[in-house]
Formats: sequence, structure tokens, C-alpha cells
Amino acid sequence: MTRVFATYDELAGAVGDHLGYSKWVTIDQQRIDAFADATGDHQWIHVDPERAASGPFGATIAHGYLTLSLLPALVTSLVDYAGWSVKVNYGSNKVRFPMAVPVDSRVRAGVEVAAVTQVPAGLQVAMRVAVEVEGPDGVPLEKPALVAETLTLLV
Repeated sequence: MTRVFATYDELAGAVGDHLGYSKWVTIDQQRIDAFADATGDHQWIHVDPERAASGPFGATIAHGYLTLSLLPALVTSLVDYAGWSVKVNYGSNKVRFPMAVPVDSRVRAGVEVAAVTQVPAGLQVAMRVAVEVEGPDGVPLEKPALVAETLTLLV
């Protein structure tokens, strides 16, 4: 369910709230290859299934930055900044990739409002995001694939 924010007070009142989880997204080899082509990162652990099968992960894995690049879509599925006409990805803090995302895994994001700060250009919203990998039993694995604090500037 998408949480709609139309005012500063609504956002400030939500600091500390967990907004829920996005839908699951499958990370297939086609997506990994397309990301490799877009970024020029064709390391074998990402794009060579035969070699990766005998590598440290037993299969190809998603680029960490591929997982990070999914955050705008995953977070937007949970948050609607209806009160602002301009929403800008302002950056990320404390980005970590604690676990690899194997090919054909499904991932989702859990989102929490961390902070809302008034800045000269508008409002800066910090969200704590954890990207989970679905385990074989349909339950998220214990360790997340990505943890980050994302920043959005609302004008």
C-alpha cells in the first residue's frame, strides 16, 4: 500500500515509521546483462553463467549497483509525495551490499522514514531502505542484499 504525503507535517510525523515492503522484483540474467551493457561492467561473475557456476557464488550475481539502481522504483511503490511537484533523487548515505543477489532471485525493499529536514531548496527526506532476497521457502533471507539511507529533495 502506498503512503501519501502532502505536507511537511505529515512527513515529519512519519519519522521512525516503517512504510512496508515493495512488491518482489525478479533479477534475471537479461536484466543483469542489460545493466552490464549500460555500465560497461562485464565482469564474469555477472555475465558469464558457465564460469560463474564454478565461481564463489555458484551462479552469476547482480551488480551491487544494479540493486541500488532499483531503489527509486521500489521506494516509489510505497511512497507518494503528492504535495510536491518536483522530486529529485538527491543521493544516498551509508550504502552497503552485505550479500550477493544470485541470478533469478526475487528482491524487495523495506522502507522507513529516517528524517525530514527543511533545506533552502525545499525538504530533504531521508529513508532507510533494506533490500531483501527471497529465500527458497518464500521467506526473506536473514541478511539483506543492500542497506542504504536514500535522500530525496522535494521542491
